[in-house]
This record gives sequence, structure tokens and C-alpha cells, in this order.
Amino acid sequence: MESLLIIQGGRLIDPAQNLDSVGNILITEGKIALVGKREILPEGDYEVLPAKGLVVCAGFIDLHCHLRTPGFEEKETIASGTKAAAAGGFTTVCCMPNTNPPLDSTAAIRNLMAKTKAEGAVRVLPIACITRGRQGKEMTAMAGLVSEGVVGFSDDGSPVLDNKVMRSVLEWSSIFEMTIIDHCEDTALTAGGVINQGKVSQELGLPGIPASAEETMIERDIKLVDETAGSLHITHVSTANGVELIRKAKKKRLKITADVTPHHLTLTEEKVKESGTMAKVNPPLRTAADVDALIQGLREGTIDCIATDHAPHTEADKPADFAKAAFGISGFETALAVLMELVRADRLTLSLLIAKLTREPAKILGNRFGKLGGLNINAGADITIFDPDKEWTVDPKAFASKGKNTPWAGMKLKGKVMATIFNGKVVYKDESIVINAKKESGEKKKAAL
Repeated sequence: MESLLIIQGGRLIDPAQNLDSVGNILITEGKIALVGKREILPEGDYEVLPAKGLVVCAGFIDLHCHLRTPGFEEKETIASGTKAAAAGGFTTVCCMPNTNPPLDSTAAIRNLMAKTKAEGAVRVLPIACITRGRQGKEMTAMAGLVSEGVVGFSDDGSPVLDNKVMRSVLEWSSIFEMTIIDHCEDTALTAGGVINQGKVSQELGLPGIPASAEETMIERDIKLVDETAGSLHITHVSTANGVELIRKAKKKRLKITADVTPHHLTLTEEKVKESGTMAKVNPPLRTAADVDALIQGLREGTIDCIATDHAPHTEADKPADFAKAAFGISGFETALAVLMELVRADRLTLSLLIAKLTREPAKILGNRFGKLGGLNINAGADITIFDPDKEWTVDPKAFASKGKNTPWAGMKLKGKVMATIFNGKVVYKDESIVINAKKESGEKKKAAL
């Protein structure tokens, strides 16, 4: 007997179809069968997930996260990381390759995919290393890695400093129709730095990381894309001038996309004074002017999408000493709530926010994933249901992620994922959600809208 699930009475938002109306969704055998306003009355046993007063949209897609497997399972596992993703509304996550060993070989990719198939709560798409061992010297065997299903290449955590290597990689990207994701950082300028170079670093007497360290590498990458016709994605943009460089590159119709994180959109360097090393992240939190530029870049399309850069760490990784503390924020489970601050402040519309978490990252993934990012009939049922107004207090101990490192600990936020559906199955639901089992009796009723 086919499995049936009705999402009932929610506000359906799908920017890809210009859909914003109250209605129902029928899911059969893991796929979306019907979407619309009228009541759905299937025959036989079915379940009803009540969604009145809630927003129903496509499952969120994260182009940049760290699942720490293999090699750093004390920080995160596939099981814990994907459960955290589901709790945050993400049904597709792209994991970065700075693992141990790095994801630089077909064997490493196969092992990862076997583990995600066995343990993953949501879809995991692998990003492979640009260079062997992430050493920045020798390109990986891209053809073989593409055949294993990788969706991009990055040495994230480290930049590709060698201009010749980066140029070659971008040339190959056009052949394989695969995006190169670059962590833009001139390490000579960032060496020893722990927070943004500016007022707060001077006030606290901490070594700073200048904006120029990011911007010079963005500028270099743009020039190489112009020469090679390659495809580049610039991740975790954090500076106003970086946005301007990307804006000019897009006007030249270069194949460049970019993402920004929830923390860079909502926090400034001032947060370091309050949250200490929990606010230590790379690139660092910048100034209010940078935040304004990032939001504007997102609104106008210069920045294509939002990615969490979920970076879980153990408690020991985040001592009070800035010099010893690791960079990174555990971001899956707070992403929606902190981004909803921008909606309530009228800095983003709700529809645009959803687009930046669904349709736009799906576009970057390419044609192979064309059915992701929308509420499309006959597509796999990847759906996020959230309450935009639900207030909750961030308790890291309650995170599904092993990483409890968050600058929002103890804060009251508004906006919470209430249920996440992956391939038609409920993989996360808030304790307040009750799914009701029902059965239609009598003569057969046709499912209708």
C-alpha cells in the first residue's frame, strides 16, 4: 500500500513558481503529488501533518558545511550532523573536504557516500579537494572524482595560493561543468590574526585579520576566471569591497557565484566582546558597514545564496584564549531564526529569504539537481515547515549537532523549524507537532484540488 501524507493548511511559499498561498500538499511514495488550495481526500490510510499558521516551503539547501567525517568524529559524525541539518530545515547539504584523510580520491568519496547512505538523515553531496591533500600544489584527478558524484571542488579551510594551479583548475572546471569553490584568504596577511582588524581588535589588543586578505584573493580569482572562462563560487563573502568586486565581475557576465553566511549577515565584530571565542570565525565578523553591504548584495543578486558554513567543534577546541581557539560556529540549528531577524527588520522579504535557501543554491548545483529547491509536482518531497514567529531560547546542550559552539547561546530568537521532510519521510519534527493518522471510508474518493 502506498504511503500517503497530507500537509494541511500551511502557507505554501515557492519563489520558483511565484507561489504564496494557503493550501495543502499531498505526498505519495516519497513524491509531491498535489499542491493547491482545496482539501485533498485520498482513499485509504493516510497521515495528516497540520500546518495552519506555518510556512511550508522546499527543503533548505546548504552549499557549505563541515560534517567532520572522516577523521574528526569527536566534533561531528554523519549521523549527528545530518540530524542537526534536519532540525535546521536542511534536506540537502554539501560537505567540505577538509577531513582526515581529505576527500581527494575516489576511494575517499566512495567511503563517505557509503557512510552517508547508512547514517544520513538528509541528502549529503560531497565536495572534493581541488588539490591533493589540500596542499595547493597538485590538482586532484578531477575526472574520476566527478564520476563518483562530487558536486564541486574546494580546498576550503585553505586557499589555493599558487596562481598557476588555480588557473589550471579553472580551465578544467569549464570542461567538467563543475564549480570551483574558493576560500579567499591571503594567508600572509592573516597569519596570527584572530578577529577582524579594526576598532575591536585594537580595543582588545588582539591581532587582526584585514579585509584586504579576502579582497586581494577575490580580485585574483576574478582575473583568472576572466582569462579562463572557468566557473567560480566565492564562499563566505564578508566584506563590502568583496561584494563590490563580485558585482563588477557579474556585470562582465563572468561565471561567478557567491554565498554569505547567517552570522556574517547578522553579527558584527562587536559580538566578540560579548561571546568571546564562540564568535571567532574565519573569515571574521566584520563591521556594520560590511553587514549592510552583504545584505544589499544578497537583495540585488550579487550574492546568490546563503550557506551556513556549519563548523562544529568540541568544548576543548574553544578555550577562552583567542590564540588557541578554533575558528567556527555550529550553524545548522540557528540559521533560520537568526535570518528571520532580517525579515522582521524589513531588510529581506520572506520570499527572498526562502529563495536564497532553496531555489538559488539549487541553481548553482546545476541541471542534475534541477528538481531541488521547489514544490514541484512529481519531484521528491523535500519540504521544510516552520513557524516564523515561534520564540525559543538557544540551548546548545539541546543541539542534535555534537558542536555546541554558538555565539547565540542563551539568547531568545524567533523563528523555528517545526518539521522537515526528506524524500517524503518526516526526518525531524518539533515536539509540539502531532501527526494524525486518518482513514477515508466509503466509496473511493478522487484526490482533487
